[in-house]
Amino acid sequence: MPDFEQFIPQTTADGSFTFTSQEFGEDFHSHYGAKQESFLKFAVPTQLAERAQTPLLRLLDICYGLGYNTAAALQTIWDINPGCNIEIIALELNPAVPQAAIAHKLFDNWDYKYIDILHQLAFEYQVQQPHLKAELIIGDARNSIQLLNQSGFLADAIFLDPFSPPQCPHLWTVEFIKHVSQCLHPDGILATYSCAAAVRAAFLSAGLTIGSTPPVGRRSPGTVAVHQGYSGNLALPPLSTAETEHLLTRAAIPYRDPQLSDLANVILMRRQQEQQASTLESTSRWRKRWQME
Repeated sequence: MPDFEQFIPQTTADGSFTFTSQEFGEDFHSHYGAKQESFLKFAVPTQLAERAQTPLLRLLDICYGLGYNTAAALQTIWDINPGCNIEIIALELNPAVPQAAIAHKLFDNWDYKYIDILHQLAFEYQVQQPHLKAELIIGDARNSIQLLNQSGFLADAIFLDPFSPPQCPHLWTVEFIKHVSQCLHPDGILATYSCAAAVRAAFLSAGLTIGSTPPVGRRSPGTVAVHQGYSGNLALPPLSTAETEHLLTRAAIPYRDPQLSDLANVILMRRQQEQQASTLESTSRWRKRWQME
């Protein structure tokens, strides 16, 4: 059995629990509320409730972690339409994380109906039953996303939920985001908690159109992205003037990982060097102009 002792449940403001990653030095969720984050940052912006009446929904959960985003998706869809067929591909580096979430019974206070599914996915890596086909792929998401792209999988909703760009830059690079975008259905929606200019710039370079999602528990919004030819019902919430101008500063210089294999410090150094050589406006000047100091 894996060592679950390194994962100690931490209470968040909505009563749900999260873990702290020793490897990345960050919590898996914001302290404002782990459960509400999964619904309001991922299930709601990707319009799962509105699209639950369709016969089939395909989901891609990048950085599965404790399993909360997938859990929120299942609940959202099946509360509307228990007969909706769902296909889920989830990517995760460390299998001990979802297993620890089950071992610590973190879903008990969710009043959650589908713990058996999450248990099977965490320990057996796949679930096949009426109305559900799910697979948890363990390994570096940079490798997994390339294989998934080659397989032709197209997701109606993508949850992009790595640790923050300074801690986990390799899953926010132009190259990685491009592969992610190629796994998004033409009318699919991608959601992430991040509003970092470098992340948004990577979405734009992948040919996606972006909008803001409302802040959840903190001041900063999240981001939704769709293909430029998107013809679905989502009216992208426009970026504010300040957000648009942020994309014209050095902060918007994206992370790059040409071979999808570099270490985090190499990716960070590459971006830092590009920023130092840039003639774009400094982020500090942008902050001052918008009185964000």
